[in-house]
Amino acid sequence: MPGRTLFEKIWMQHVVAELSGEVSLLSIDRHFLHDLEGGPNLTRLAKLGYRVRDPDLTYAMPDHAIASLPGRTTDTNPTGGSLLRELRRGAFASGIKLFDIDNDGQGIVHVAAPEMGLTLPGATVVCPDSHTCTHGAFGALAIAIGSSEVAHVLATQTLRQKKPKSMRIRLEGSCAPGVSAKDVILSTIGRLGTAVGRGHALEFAGSLVDKLTIEERLTVCNLSIELGSKTGMMAPDETTYEYLAGRSYAPKGALFDKAVAHWRKLPSDEDAVFDAEHRIQVAEIAPQITWGTSPEDVIEVAGRVPDPFNEADGERRKHMEAALKYMGLRPGDAIEGTPIDWVFIGSCTNGRLSDLREAAKALSNHKVAVGVRAWIVPGSVAVKRAAEHEGLHRKFLDAGFEWREPGCSMCLGANGDIVAPGERSVSTTNRNFVGRQGPGARTHLASPTTAVAAAIAGHIADARKIGH
Repeated sequence: MPGRTLFEKIWMQHVVAELSGEVSLLSIDRHFLHDLEGGPNLTRLAKLGYRVRDPDLTYAMPDHAIASLPGRTTDTNPTGGSLLRELRRGAFASGIKLFDIDNDGQGIVHVAAPEMGLTLPGATVVCPDSHTCTHGAFGALAIAIGSSEVAHVLATQTLRQKKPKSMRIRLEGSCAPGVSAKDVILSTIGRLGTAVGRGHALEFAGSLVDKLTIEERLTVCNLSIELGSKTGMMAPDETTYEYLAGRSYAPKGALFDKAVAHWRKLPSDEDAVFDAEHRIQVAEIAPQITWGTSPEDVIEVAGRVPDPFNEADGERRKHMEAALKYMGLRPGDAIEGTPIDWVFIGSCTNGRLSDLREAAKALSNHKVAVGVRAWIVPGSVAVKRAAEHEGLHRKFLDAGFEWREPGCSMCLGANGDIVAPGERSVSTTNRNFVGRQGPGARTHLASPTTAVAAAIAGHIADARKIGH
């Protein structure tokens, strides 16, 4: 019998029952709630007469709809305030731990939860958010769920799921200077497409993964959903254990040692068989930026806008033509030099402390260009405090950036932080869909370093060409 994959081991350990239609009932170890779905689902559950099955395994925090304005209060964004109050009521009534605004632990759920050690190897993790796959960086089975599934997990601490196939993406080699984890995953999406992972659980492996920090791994796994898979994972290793040691919610003392002994058994067996495999040589990757309205519409910062005429696939050609029209770009033009209006650094993709350090290093002693509005939105209260302790916020403020409060902010604009119609943004977020950052907004996805280069230059720029 062939060996088992990381995914298969965790799946088998959590099957409660096999249901009809090749569906399994899985036990859930961690359930994260945010403000858009948390309060409404807790209210719905109470009205139906159900109670939360295991409140100790559910954690809530506002992130999507709360304001990022400095000095914010509950009602700075009225819609967000209403959702936050409902989340507070539901969490209090159910006994769920709530990390409220500006308190320790608050932030974007996919940033704050890992920081606190709430995400552990081998665990099943669910959240009503597409980028729940982020947590797979620890060797967890993390799945995005819908509203009805949220209620089901709250009431039963289980989830119905059809078992996907398995896929391994090997990231081999070392990155060239100036290339980040964000560039690697954007290039991977560009090469493989946004549909390659459909019906599969992804495992990222290879010599590059072994060298990545946990925060870099979180960035890569965050974009698994943009490859078409709800789940992206990396095997736990010494880097994982060192990161988790001493975290607030991680096991302590002898329990931690016992946990590590179990976690060491999780990585895919050497003879494990995957249903599909891909290999990427990362040394070939240069700094990336998107040009269209899908994460797979990506090129090198030093590249040229592609021509739909050269695309053989008819549907792909139609998408490219529509994307170019929406983005206001012409085939064959250099992407570098395209004027911008906004730079946004933050989100569950690149709102961690290491991302802000990367941005500050790229900024050096430069200033934000006249006419560009640039925001830094830390991914959590912990990130914000640590950055301020290091003096990073002062560097950003002195350069002309706005230093905001933690939350999702302009990643999707649910709190009112949006880019005006027709304006162009270079963003460290994860989606450049039509209207994602506001109706008519034009979004270019990039790394923190490339975003800073654009802020300095006033147009899309290659950070390697900007003197420090």
